Amino acid sequence: MDLETLLSYEWGIMTPELIILGVATALSLMDLFMPKSQSRKILGWVGFAGVLAALVSLLGLIGHGPESILLDTFRLDSFAKAFKLLLLIGSAMVLLIAIGYEPNEGLEEFRGEFFYLFMAALLGAMIMSSSGDLITLFVGLELLSISSYILAGMRKRNLHSNESAMKYVINGSIATAITLFGMSYVYGLTGTTNLKEMAGFLTSVYNEQHIYLLGLAFFMIVVGLSFKLAAAPFHMWAPDVYQGAPTPVTAFLSVVSKTAGFIIMIRILFSIFANAPSGDAQGLPMILALQDYIAFLAGATMIIGNLIALRQRNIKRLFAYSSIAQAGYLLVVIASMSLFMFDTLWFYLGAYLFMNLGAFAIIQHVTHKSGSEDISQFAGLYRRAPFLAIAMAIFLLSLAGIPGTAGFIGKLNIFMGALVPSEGHYVLVSIMIATTVVSYFYYFGVMVQMFFRPAGDTGKVKIPAALTAVIGISLAATILFGVAPNIAFDFLQGNFNQFTDFFQ
Repeated sequence: MDLETLLSYEWGIMTPELIILGVATALSLMDLFMPKSQSRKILGWVGFAGVLAALVSLLGLIGHGPESILLDTFRLDSFAKAFKLLLLIGSAMVLLIAIGYEPNEGLEEFRGEFFYLFMAALLGAMIMSSSGDLITLFVGLELLSISSYILAGMRKRNLHSNESAMKYVINGSIATAITLFGMSYVYGLTGTTNLKEMAGFLTSVYNEQHIYLLGLAFFMIVVGLSFKLAAAPFHMWAPDVYQGAPTPVTAFLSVVSKTAGFIIMIRILFSIFANAPSGDAQGLPMILALQDYIAFLAGATMIIGNLIALRQRNIKRLFAYSSIAQAGYLLVVIASMSLFMFDTLWFYLGAYLFMNLGAFAIIQHVTHKSGSEDISQFAGLYRRAPFLAIAMAIFLLSLAGIPGTAGFIGKLNIFMGALVPSEGHYVLVSIMIATTVVSYFYYFGVMVQMFFRPAGDTGKVKIPAALTAVIGISLAATILFGVAPNIAFDFLQGNFNQFTDFFQ
């Protein structure tokens, strides 16, 4: 590829990614030359500024029409822009949580490498959202995954952290291998790795053996990516990793990494299998013929996540199973495949971003003060820090789907989307309603500790400014999008063309 060809590309559409790449490189060099005794929090502020700069550049690209460069391996369409918005906002808030993090083991356990590894993981997630080719999708997935494995084991002298990182690496490697094996089948049948070319080729596949291999590839890709989503029965890593990882890493995995998992699943499933024939008598596309399997996955994930959460005493493990259950709700969106699937998914991931990161900011502060992650540490929080207790209560109510919160609007959209098709997913919706009621028990259990149990420590709680900002922003967004959700939907429909250019 000559210089003239390289200069002919519209590199401006990659501005957010180039900013994140430049900041990650700068952070690694700064960490290398800074004195060991100097605090690395300055790296967090530099990373935060870089994410904000990338966010501003992305907002500048919103009016840009769909375009692709590098032989259609990098696409800037409405889907990419909308989900990059969530990734960047979530990452900025996680960085604020990390800046306010002071581990009990000492700062030598949490040094500068967190920040540039975090930026590398964010870059991988952003590449995935704009990928138009299986190779770039896989590169983005591995950039995110490998960085996440290291981040999970940052506390080198903590046995729980060591165990969680080992489990994460082993499970993640197996899941990646399964995903790559499924991708190789699709490549072998089509002779290309480009998603658009694959979709065009698969419309003319009528050989029964080829259709069988495509079905096998579909199952392997779904199984491999279900690990990334922490969907049952591929969720085994999540509770241990959430408990053992530093709290900012847990927050990152629960929101940014999960969003990236849904991004890659939608990119692959709806780019490739939406046009592939299934070979059934009705002539349905493969993704419609096999949607019952995704529905089964969603049902199992909701049931297992919510039921096991009832028995948890560790607050981070409880939120791990809550995160598994939330993945089940989001899988209902994919299983229903309604006309407003992308809108519903985007809104719920956005609502989940704010309510979950706000909760983790409070969890980090409370558990650091007490030195324990047991739910009993929240006892009497209302008397010690009324603001924290009220904010945590609102986040829990939103996670539970109580009216007046963003979580309720998100769940309502999922219900409506699952019931709209001519053959509504009534069983799946029933499971969702039942498991949502079950979730009230463990969410309200934390609230009982905060408001109705005597405080073990009567001292006042001083909240760091960075955590206060995260909690305040999350609280405002959770209430605003619960009371006036039309603000989010109007913004979405006015700027992202209702995702009509996804299949172009």
